[in-house]
Amino acid sequence: MTPNPKTEAAPGSARAWLLAARPATLTAAFVPVAVGTACAVAAGSPRWDTAAAALLGAFGIQIGTNFANDVFDAEKGADTEERLGPTRAVQAGLLDARAMRWGMAVAFLFATLCGVHLTLAAGWPIVAIGTASIVSGIAYTGGPFPLGYNGLGDVFVLGFFGLVAVCGTCFVQTHDVPALALWASLPVGALATAILVVNNLRDRHTDVKAGKRTLAVRFGRRFVELEYAALLLVSYATPVGLSIAGLAGPWTLLPLTTLPFAAKLFGQLRTREGAPLNDTLAGTAQLLLFFGVLFSIGLVLP
Repeated sequence: MTPNPKTEAAPGSARAWLLAARPATLTAAFVPVAVGTACAVAAGSPRWDTAAAALLGAFGIQIGTNFANDVFDAEKGADTEERLGPTRAVQAGLLDARAMRWGMAVAFLFATLCGVHLTLAAGWPIVAIGTASIVSGIAYTGGPFPLGYNGLGDVFVLGFFGLVAVCGTCFVQTHDVPALALWASLPVGALATAILVVNNLRDRHTDVKAGKRTLAVRFGRRFVELEYAALLLVSYATPVGLSIAGLAGPWTLLPLTTLPFAAKLFGQLRTREGAPLNDTLAGTAQLLLFFGVLFSIGLVLP
């Protein structure tokens, strides 16, 4: 088989599967678990076995969602030769739709197996959380009412990558959702949503042709710029608020050291169009990682 010149991946190869899994997006799965575990440490009752199971389960759900997005976007015509972002495996012919569906099923099955351990540790609420996460991962681009095609993608990411993932990770370790976890979920969800915002700004012209009505399509560039700014504001205001309120110590302000990077990304968002936004997208994912790691460290330090 001849490698794809754009990706240097042969159809059906391990590299094709790695490309479809989108390793760069796994920061959005790692950070909520890290922050949720930091909240459990701050509460004095971390459980490292459930933390590990939560992380592996989050990876499984993220990869399964990526596979679902790959196949459903290709079938709905959202991913075409005009695509400005990274290559998608089904659209590029690296994997066929049937294989991608099997990959999606395997990824979600792996997440379910991790969920069994979490359910034994924390009870039935984990069944509800896991089921909702998997169903939403499929419904994001699949089914009769795909969330991402109807302007609900931002709400989905904010809720599941923030509130559900952070508080859920804390809950499986402490059997409680303290106020610290609720507040700490805000910047995580906001920055994960900021990644989607950049993606939707870049793709808004091709999304129109595919009937994908994201917020960027519905309300335009100016709205996207304001949304991105609001998400950054929420992210950086939260550590300050936690410190002032006494819910966390002064080390919680560590993420503020990433403010210059965030300002740079916002400047790029306002001035770039099309493919150059790929770098801004990658930078926003890096910002989530840097912010999340520093935030987690700050939460556990005295």
